[in-house]
Amino acid sequence: MLSYRATLDVSRALAQRIAHLLSIHRVVVGTRRGRRALGCFAQAVMLLRFMRQRAAIADLAADNNISLSTAYRCLHEALDVVANQVPELVDVVQRAFKAGYEHLLLDGTLIPTDRVHDSGLGSDRWYSGKHKRHGGNVQVICDPDGRPMWVSPVEPGATHDLTAARRHVLPALYPTAARGLPVLADKGYIGAGAGVRVPVRRPREGQGLDRSTRGWNSYVNAERAFVEHGIAYLKVRWRALARVTLCPWRISAIVATALVLSNWENRY
Repeated sequence: MLSYRATLDVSRALAQRIAHLLSIHRVVVGTRRGRRALGCFAQAVMLLRFMRQRAAIADLAADNNISLSTAYRCLHEALDVVANQVPELVDVVQRAFKAGYEHLLLDGTLIPTDRVHDSGLGSDRWYSGKHKRHGGNVQVICDPDGRPMWVSPVEPGATHDLTAARRHVLPALYPTAARGLPVLADKGYIGAGAGVRVPVRRPREGQGLDRSTRGWNSYVNAERAFVEHGIAYLKVRWRALARVTLCPWRISAIVATALVLSNWENRY
């Protein structure tokens, strides 16, 4: 057997913070000392390897000398513990309003998954016709500089961005939008309601847009580009988002974990 040393490009402080949360969680659920196959720090490292390197569960199990089922349980537990640290959207929007932000940014993204099966008996709700692949739809709120602030629970990939936003995002945005904190979004959110600013569509008759409307569209598109940078950062930094091999409903916890870890990293 060949042995070698490996490194993980995250700070030790990040792993220690996760381990601290796991330790608190074990106390809360009443875990007795010495009853777990992995210590809190080892479990934190397992989570970081999965998130950062998209390590296979079988490899994580072998490296920690535990069974495959135990590795799954440890990973799911760590995901849930960290994902629970995501703030409520109402609190996020209120902080943004008090901080004096000019606007927030909203966009949806598809997190690919291969853990779905198309039976051929009807429409597949996890298949995105827009992206031509299976995945889950997640809504992302960013600040004006493109730093992700909040992520929504996952919806099947066939869900339209506007539908997902109405379920998870818009009710929390309307109150502060009425007080002067608008949200910029793309044309997929046309009809979202007051406070959600989107580009103007070109008339179907083939007529061009007037100068002021073209200027508005340029402004919205230029500002909205930052949310795409923020989403790209999450996907590049946490490679588990490149393709989820767990149950597609677990995308909610994985994306939330990526957001929490990113926020913690940026504070060190």
